[in-house]
Amino acid sequence: MSSGVCRRVLRAAGSWPAASSSASRCRITSSGCRLRCEPRRGMSASGAKGTMNVFNREMKKRQKNWAASLQDGDLYDYLRDEVGSRVADRVYDITRTFPLALDIGGGKSHIAEHISKDVVERLFLTDVSEKALKRTRRGEIPTHRVLADEEFLPFKENTFDLVVSSLSLHWINDLPGALKQINQVLKPDGVFIGAMVGGETLYELRCSLQLAEIEREGGFSPHVSPYTAVTDLGNLLGRAGFTMLTVDIDEVQVQYPGIIEVMTDLQGMGESNCAWNRRSLLHRDAILAAAAIYKEMYGNEDGSIPATFEILYMIGWKPHESQAKPAKRGSASVSFGDLSKISQPANTNKS
Repeated sequence: MSSGVCRRVLRAAGSWPAASSSASRCRITSSGCRLRCEPRRGMSASGAKGTMNVFNREMKKRQKNWAASLQDGDLYDYLRDEVGSRVADRVYDITRTFPLALDIGGGKSHIAEHISKDVVERLFLTDVSEKALKRTRRGEIPTHRVLADEEFLPFKENTFDLVVSSLSLHWINDLPGALKQINQVLKPDGVFIGAMVGGETLYELRCSLQLAEIEREGGFSPHVSPYTAVTDLGNLLGRAGFTMLTVDIDEVQVQYPGIIEVMTDLQGMGESNCAWNRRSLLHRDAILAAAAIYKEMYGNEDGSIPATFEILYMIGWKPHESQAKPAKRGSASVSFGDLSKISQPANTNKS
């Protein structure tokens, strides 16, 4: 895609409310369709007042760039590949063709590789990591990569027929604001299909580390990032303007030899903790104690340990007049009380 077409899809630089403020600096580079957004430390890129700033977005970008630079980085993509395929299955459940789609935080394109060009004709792929975008997997869908932060989508309103996201939204500070932006860039009757990790993710690791630190150091600090609860997700989608909501939960359990392998793989995925209140140092004796607790509480008979990833899937539609709407209150013509008056079918069995 030429840079001229990219500019028609991207917002005009002068119309970005955050571009001229001190909260962020945005610019389009000359190398194709690429946009850089650099949020200022201590403020969510969306700039919303009262937004809790839990995650260090600059740290997350460095973590993802480091993971993408690994020579054997594909070995750590098993979870993203699995969840990406399940998101793609939900795209196939919708019997229509999407002329233009957006993948938010797609990295190496773990969703598009499972979708044919008969379903999605063109795709825009965004990620905060430039190195991850450079390693995007080649698929049959024409894909245009955009370097952009998930907290500030640089696209015009009513642009995309489909927006997807897999394992990226859980690192966003202003999730309500991000969902609202997704709703804005969708065309009327467009659909958003996303997946993010839920609140019960890695509960085995979290519990083991906390018990070990309490035993060895007399207290604990968070080593696993906080996640969104499934009970909040439907409300967040509704507040963002979506309708006909679907939210479901799935669990992916992975077996590891030990706790070191769990933490090593998380680092290789670019999924290390980036919360501002994280503790960067974990003492050796606390790690050894956590490994023993992990195996004692959750270990399998063969000596391996499980790590559970709770995946929250969400589907929301941008309102359109053609969509089915609930009947008006009081418009029912039959009362539930009349159901008891329905006669039972006669017994026609002959003795």
